[in-house]
Amino acid sequence: MLMANLNAFLGYFLSYLILFLVFVAITAAACFVGVKWRKAKDAKAALDKDGDQETA
Repeated sequence: MLMANLNAFLGYFLSYLILFLVFVAITAAACFVGVKWRKAKDAKAALDKDGDQETA
Protein backbone atom coordinates (compact mmCIF):
# COMPACT_ATOMS: atom_id res chain seq x y z
CA MET A 1 0.00 0.00 0.00
CA LEU A 2 2.73 2.44 0.99
CA MET A 3 4.84 1.57 -2.03
CA ALA A 4 1.89 2.06 -4.39
CA ASN A 5 1.20 5.48 -2.91
CA LEU A 6 4.86 6.42 -3.20
CA ASN A 7 4.98 5.30 -6.83
CA ALA A 8 1.84 7.28 -7.62
CA PHE A 9 3.23 10.36 -5.89
CA LEU A 10 6.56 10.11 -7.71
CA GLY A 11 4.80 9.60 -11.03
CA TYR A 12 2.68 12.71 -10.60
CA PHE A 13 5.62 14.68 -9.22
CA LEU A 14 7.83 13.83 -12.20
CA SER A 15 4.98 14.58 -14.59
CA TYR A 16 4.49 18.06 -13.14
CA LEU A 17 8.27 18.61 -12.99
CA ILE A 18 8.62 17.82 -16.68
CA LEU A 19 5.69 20.08 -17.49
CA PHE A 20 7.28 22.88 -15.45
CA LEU A 21 10.60 22.44 -17.25
CA VAL A 22 8.82 22.63 -20.60
CA PHE A 23 7.19 25.92 -19.56
CA VAL A 24 10.55 27.26 -18.38
CA ALA A 25 12.16 26.32 -21.71
CA ILE A 26 9.36 27.99 -23.69
CA THR A 27 9.62 31.13 -21.55
CA ALA A 28 13.41 31.28 -21.94
CA ALA A 29 13.13 30.85 -25.70
CA ALA A 30 10.50 33.59 -25.91
CA CYS A 31 12.70 35.96 -23.89
CA PHE A 32 15.71 35.19 -26.09
CA VAL A 33 13.73 35.81 -29.29
CA GLY A 34 12.19 38.99 -27.88
CA VAL A 35 15.57 40.43 -26.91
CA LYS A 36 17.00 39.50 -30.32
CA TRP A 37 14.12 41.15 -32.17
CA ARG A 38 14.34 44.27 -30.00
CA LYS A 39 18.08 44.63 -30.62
CA ALA A 40 17.51 44.22 -34.36
CA LYS A 41 14.75 46.83 -34.29
CA ASP A 42 16.91 49.28 -32.33
CA ALA A 43 19.84 48.73 -34.72
CA LYS A 44 17.60 49.34 -37.71
CA ALA A 45 16.19 52.50 -36.12
CA ALA A 46 19.72 53.76 -35.43
CA LEU A 47 20.72 53.14 -39.05
CA ASP A 48 17.60 54.90 -40.32
CA LYS A 49 18.27 57.83 -37.99
CA ASP A 50 21.90 58.09 -39.18
CA GLY A 51 20.77 57.87 -42.79
CA ASP A 52 18.31 60.73 -42.32
CA GLN A 53 20.98 62.97 -40.81
CA GLU A 54 23.48 62.32 -43.63
CA THR A 55 21.02 63.33 -46.35
CA ALA A 56 19.98 66.54 -44.56
